[in-house]
Amino acid sequence: MDKATSSAQIPRQDGTRLTVGFILANRFTLCAFANFVDVLRLAADDGDRSRPILCNWAVLSDDMTPVSSSCGVRVSPSEALGDPKRFDYIVVVGGVMDETPDLGTAYTRFLKRAAADNVPLVGVCTGAFLLHKAGLMEGYRCCVSWFHDPEFLEQFEGLDLVADQIFVIDRGRLTCSGGASSAHLAAYLVDRHVGRAQAQKSLRIMIIDGAQDAEMPQPAVPLEFKTKDPLVYRTLLIMQQNIDTPLTIKEIARRTDESKRRIERHFRTALEMSPQTAFLSIRLSFAHHLVTSSQKSIAQIAVESGFCDASHLSRFYKQRFGKTPHASRLQG
Repeated sequence: MDKATSSAQIPRQDGTRLTVGFILANRFTLCAFANFVDVLRLAADDGDRSRPILCNWAVLSDDMTPVSSSCGVRVSPSEALGDPKRFDYIVVVGGVMDETPDLGTAYTRFLKRAAADNVPLVGVCTGAFLLHKAGLMEGYRCCVSWFHDPEFLEQFEGLDLVADQIFVIDRGRLTCSGGASSAHLAAYLVDRHVGRAQAQKSLRIMIIDGAQDAEMPQPAVPLEFKTKDPLVYRTLLIMQQNIDTPLTIKEIARRTDESKRRIERHFRTALEMSPQTAFLSIRLSFAHHLVTSSQKSIAQIAVESGFCDASHLSRFYKQRFGKTPHASRLQG
């Protein structure tokens, strides 16, 4: 059983139970890094003195040059790359991919050595894409944020993308999309290596709701639907991510490893409508947004919102909004 799925490990002679090495990409996302490292910091000691007793961490570098985050704050590395086996996990924190298309030779060599030594690799924010560019994500599932542009994702052929969970654990690869999900992924590691009480303590101090399982849906449904039902919420996310190529409920059931009947039952209970009706509403809301906020043709909007053509969109649009797309646009 690898480190990523094992329970608490035997403490080292110095009492440390979890050690993490961070590699920060140029223009990395500060929030994602800060959330992750603060969970470790708060779990590392009794009280709030931030002593690295139970957990230890280091920012690694090939040349010890400070690294700039995307917001301009710079972080100074604390250790040279060295031997990756001294860490339980190596975490790559990504950021603005256009400005940091890869990590460079020294870091790639270090990460490949870590993988060869069975040190689990963690991709935070766009760190997963950087691991993929280093050739280290082949055959692994990978968590990405729901809002990534499909054109951006097309650059990473071969990645098995998951956009409807807050983090993904696939053997020796752990990935999350950043933000609060990086805190939950860090808490997952603390839970398994240090203890559940320490993981919960960290999240409470950070005023983050209790630790979430990996399968928890990403919080990304800016729609008229509000629900606390995880299955309904996750299904809505999948719908939102496939507006232009609508999936059948049978296909969604396969993706969620649920039965079609169970999804329909949950939708009836949570939203008092069928999943098909909810999906149509999502597509029409998106079409209405494009009609009123863009100069795209109605035909183009129809395609982007999953309708066969302009007349197909117009028929359903008028039923929903009481007017045609053209009339909506003229009325501004």
